[in-house]
Amino acid sequence: MGILFFGTPEFAVPSLRTLLSAGEVVSGVVTQPDRPGGRGRKPIPPPVKLFAEERGLPVYQPETIRDGEFFSLVREKDPEFIVVVAYGKIVPPKILRIPRLGPVNLHASLLPKYRGAAPIQWALLEGETVTGVTTMLMDEGLDTGDILEQVQIPIDREDTSLSLSRKLAEEGARLLLSTLKGLRQGRIKPKPQSGSPSHAPAIKKSDGLLDWQLPAVAIFNRVRAFYPWPSAYTYFRGKLLKILKAEVAEGQGEPGVIVHRNNERLLIGTGRGLIEPIKIQVEGKKPMETRSWLQGQGRDLKEGERFGL
Repeated sequence: MGILFFGTPEFAVPSLRTLLSAGEVVSGVVTQPDRPGGRGRKPIPPPVKLFAEERGLPVYQPETIRDGEFFSLVREKDPEFIVVVAYGKIVPPKILRIPRLGPVNLHASLLPKYRGAAPIQWALLEGETVTGVTTMLMDEGLDTGDILEQVQIPIDREDTSLSLSRKLAEEGARLLLSTLKGLRQGRIKPKPQSGSPSHAPAIKKSDGLLDWQLPAVAIFNRVRAFYPWPSAYTYFRGKLLKILKAEVAEGQGEPGVIVHRNNERLLIGTGRGLIEPIKIQVEGKKPMETRSWLQGQGRDLKEGERFGL
């Protein structure tokens, strides 16, 4: 009995913490295997694994969840619920049919909008001002199951993928606990998704490369969506330069070209409007305020210079 919890990144940790704090019995935690990372390429354990081990929970890290061995493990656990929060793999139907009260997924969007692996980034890319979290009963499709509960939250102009993820993780944890209690009590009735679906495919590192032909607003949204990974980046004098924070400015200029610079501000032309980088990171250096970089460049940095490949 109890809950068999599937999750991997930091986003899933508040959900697991909230379930335990509420007295829920978690019989095991399934997470992705340790993956090489960092300069030394040493195996790095997922955040969910670290948290689960701190709490003394059994942790399982199968390379595949589609073989008979893992299926037998889940059958032996005989869970009341399977709970999936950003696990990172599609759970096969034969496992979804095991839990007595159902397989419940927490998704970081207002379904059917932004089905897929990167709903937070895509909401920012599309310039949304509202998003939310959804709990649903899982089926064989990708985020297509019946909706259980939803909560809206506003997206602030200052939000990035990092800050919005933290907000949604906490709100989602509360919603997940509410959903499990509601299912036990019989007060939540699943309802089919309605409306036009949209999709949120996984983000690739190459997606961060800025196209200066885009409008300034679109570049601004990319800076927010791709922070902290893969970062919105361009090239300047042959070196990669990340734009970590930016603002839209009035005016017009040739895309990718420095329109104005002094010791405080840098304005770059786009397809429509101007972008003002506020915080940057030059290849091989630490993140810094743009004004510090400008002051360090002195008179060597001139209007008319171009960003990009």
